[in-house]
Amino acid sequence: MNTPTASPSPNDSPFAGGRLVNHFARMGVDFARSTAPVPLHNPRLVDLSTDAAKNIGWRLDTPEQKLVALLNGEWLPEGAQPVASIYAGHQFGSWVSQLGDGRALLLGQIETTDGDLWELQLKGSGPTDFSRQGDGRAVLRSTIREYLCSEAMHGLGVPTTRALAMIDSDTPVYREEVETGAVVMRLAPSFVRFGHFELFASRGQVEQVRQLADHLLKHYRPHLLDSPKPYLALYRDVIGRTAKLMAMWQSVGFSHGVMNSDNMSILGLTLDYGPFGFMETYQPGYICNHSDHSGRYAYSKQPNIALWNLACLGNGMLPILDLADAKQALEGYRDIYTREFYERFRAKLGLVDEQIGDHLLVDDWLQLMHHQGLDFSNGFRNLSAVTQSGNGLESLAGLAEADSRTEDWLIRYRARLQQQDLADSVREEAMNRVNPLYLLRNHLAQTAIELAQHGDYSEVRRLRELLADPFNYRPGHGRYTQPAPAGSAEFAVSCSS
Repeated sequence: MNTPTASPSPNDSPFAGGRLVNHFARMGVDFARSTAPVPLHNPRLVDLSTDAAKNIGWRLDTPEQKLVALLNGEWLPEGAQPVASIYAGHQFGSWVSQLGDGRALLLGQIETTDGDLWELQLKGSGPTDFSRQGDGRAVLRSTIREYLCSEAMHGLGVPTTRALAMIDSDTPVYREEVETGAVVMRLAPSFVRFGHFELFASRGQVEQVRQLADHLLKHYRPHLLDSPKPYLALYRDVIGRTAKLMAMWQSVGFSHGVMNSDNMSILGLTLDYGPFGFMETYQPGYICNHSDHSGRYAYSKQPNIALWNLACLGNGMLPILDLADAKQALEGYRDIYTREFYERFRAKLGLVDEQIGDHLLVDDWLQLMHHQGLDFSNGFRNLSAVTQSGNGLESLAGLAEADSRTEDWLIRYRARLQQQDLADSVREEAMNRVNPLYLLRNHLAQTAIELAQHGDYSEVRRLRELLADPFNYRPGHGRYTQPAPAGSAEFAVSCSS
């Protein structure tokens, strides 16, 4: 173990007005096992998200040395109790009876002055009881991708875990080739997954299922305790939040890549950034994970996979739910998802109210994008330039090729815009607030990774700052709005990424 890089006083807290506790660890060894982090050699700070730091009251004047020591597990604040949690799950549709945090450690929760809870988790801090012969490490490239995408999704307004900061090191980590180890500190109100319930139900541990549900109700959904059936209310809450999350993913062209039930958050957050991808050319069958040979987790399949995972969660909660109630709750998923999906896509088209025919207008535009091979994000963004009084295709400004199919849709779109009392400039502004200009495209992430592998972290920081506000144009950043150059190599992303 390295010599600590800092020796701050235990009471010298870097958290303004908050204190560190570990409610999850207090539930006992059935839920989590104590594990000490194993420091990396020669750790160095890559970046700190000042926006994420606000959530936990992190003092921005905290010495960098102390932050690095915290991420490297060489210094733990008062109240920290590092544990790895145990869970199970369905991976690519197959049941795995025991999984767990194989390379993540929960240090505890910050109770903020506002009464919120934020869990602090180190990812890549060494082996745990659940590493399954793995080394418990994360490599620099995958840590950069998770760090940046966590903050990018927040910038897009999508519920997600956050990332406070990350470090690089000289510790060798062996994957397809030798890489360097890195650690990211992830933040979330809770990291409880569907798989936690699945584990205890599969073992017949009814009391643990109940204890877990009570933990969630007490700390995260206390308003549901007054419901006639609090556990059913909790299940309905997860269903609703997950349906909304799927609509958000679809609306920004995001593919998770590994939607196993153990990667699904009980709070409806985007969890575990591995082989994710933001779709460029609109392809409903887009697969971002080259290990997903069957296309189980393709972009268009994500909403149904979420429903399948929610059914797995329902089975995990059956020890405390009535079967008929659970089935009825699950049947509400499709209505919630459909409503949220079209509400978001209407906004992307600049439609301020709902009218008959809007669903077809949205569906036909998506088909047109596929037919023309349009960039998903830029296609919607550029559509804001269409004017109600224009003629032909000129206002698409090269967005789409001129053909009868495109012109027919454009005529319908203009007619629909004329039905709402909204000036073109006002609609354009509204569309630009929901259609991002900047995304974490794979080629941008790869550039940042390659520079960081040579000790230059500037592009990581630049991307993090840019993606924190993806809707507003920044002069001099035009290249960040563009898809990967034609003919450039496609970056293969797998579960090991």
